Amino acid sequence: MSNLMNRIIRASKLDVHLYEEVEADTGALGQAMGVVVFSSIAAGIGSITQAGLGGMLMGTIAALVGWVVWAYLTYFIGTKLLPEPQTRSHPTELLRTIGFSTSPGFIRLLGIIPGLMGIVFFVASIWMMIAMVIAVRQALDYKSTFRAIGVCLIGWIIQLVILALLFSIVGSVGKPG
Repeated sequence: MSNLMNRIIRASKLDVHLYEEVEADTGALGQAMGVVVFSSIAAGIGSITQAGLGGMLMGTIAALVGWVVWAYLTYFIGTKLLPEPQTRSHPTELLRTIGFSTSPGFIRLLGIIPGLMGIVFFVASIWMMIAMVIAVRQALDYKSTFRAIGVCLIGWIIQLVILALLFSIVGSVGKPG
């Protein structure tokens, strides 16, 4: 457990070596999944006054699905559309590194303090995006941080479109018309 806590702290500190470490550690997939789950639970607790327990459960499930979708999108975009000559990767490497990039999301727990939810969630989002860029750069063996930013932005836009389509389909189920 202390190894996992150490990794979470190092990931939150944006330690490039941590992302290389979990990229190479084939046994870290469970840890990465745990980080995603606990980070989303922290967000659920931080927003419980607005989302309730049901929102926390749905948020956790959505975070897990989003993590897997994001990792595979990133893999495809980064290795097929925007690879660098040295790019070699596997989806599980991205699952591990991206999972740990959600570590800064633990601070969303502080959103439970009245009046802080908006700012805490904003800071956490920016911090997690920076961690994501580092995770992607390391997992895809990029030399260019700008290319990693591009991969993350393209993946983010595609994921937003997919989520919008899913929500429109789910939202229309059971409605007359």
